[in-house]
Amino acid sequence: MKLLITGGAGFIGSAVIRHVIQNTNHDVVNLDKLTYAGNLESLADVSSSGRYCFEQVDICDRVAVDRALIQHRPDAIMHLAAESHVDRSIDGPADFIETNIVGTYTLLEATRSYWNSLAAEQKTSFRFHHISTDEVYGDLEGTTDLFTEATSYAPSSPYSASKASSDHLVRAWYRTYSLPVVVTNCSNNYGPYHFPEKLIPLMILNALEGKPLPVYGKGEQVRDWLYVEDHARALCKVVIEGKVGETYNIGGHNEKQNIEVVHAICKLLEELAPEKPMNVLHYSDLITYVTDRPGHDLRYAIDASKIQKELGWVPEETFETGLRKTVQWYLDNLDWCQRVQDGSYQRERLGGGE
Repeated sequence: MKLLITGGAGFIGSAVIRHVIQNTNHDVVNLDKLTYAGNLESLADVSSSGRYCFEQVDICDRVAVDRALIQHRPDAIMHLAAESHVDRSIDGPADFIETNIVGTYTLLEATRSYWNSLAAEQKTSFRFHHISTDEVYGDLEGTTDLFTEATSYAPSSPYSASKASSDHLVRAWYRTYSLPVVVTNCSNNYGPYHFPEKLIPLMILNALEGKPLPVYGKGEQVRDWLYVEDHARALCKVVIEGKVGETYNIGGHNEKQNIEVVHAICKLLEELAPEKPMNVLHYSDLITYVTDRPGHDLRYAIDASKIQKELGWVPEETFETGLRKTVQWYLDNLDWCQRVQDGSYQRERLGGGE
């Protein structure tokens, strides 16, 4: 198959591309606008492959998307391009409306035009896989409740509202135009190449520099943590084996309070990076509680039994094994982190393919 992946230079998208190139025989076309969160260095290990091609394309640019589809003729589209940082969406929601809603609409219309041009057999086998988040469901009231594929939407932030909108558009294009879609909603991802503004890499890097470890409120927010390489395997399984029109929730079976995550990072750093910054006795001493953000959901948790039952996917990493791998990766790749933090990765774009 030839997979066209939008947002392939992002955190999850790059993990999917690395998985596809390293573990399958499929070809990949990576469409990415290269915003601040798009980093081609995350694809350095696979960018020289003859099965990989990069196109710098904004999904809001219909002409550019049409050209890419006609030129590359993909067998499936995996749509990961999105603005995804909640705090940024609160400070400036416009980019989230533009990319996540208008961009998804533009991509759907370009895809519909392309799909209608295919021969009957190709039309039948084609898939549009929309990758979304569990944040569209809002938060859970009970301590044992789980998000299922039938949970009503109740987004809380501009980010989650924009993703909910894009989910609805995708399902409408399936219902109205019969575009063959599948949708996945995932829990919090973590792992290598995660942009340093997100919780886990931020805590690791701040701790190593002796900076405060800011925790919202009392750190009681609960998230289900999914190792990104497990997610990549799940996404590849869904795009190939998923049933048209269906939704699959993907979770890591790892519910943790944010403060638990931060303490776990500190404990691993005590072991893996015992040489601390000056005046730091214990990494956990750096934990600082800050004012909670507006509309902060308290608990997310995914019921991933459907994808396990129907497609045979289960996560391979526990939170403990995945977090250890993640912390070690950051310790081994501080140069990558430095280039992201100082912005030089944007000035020294590494190309690959076309």
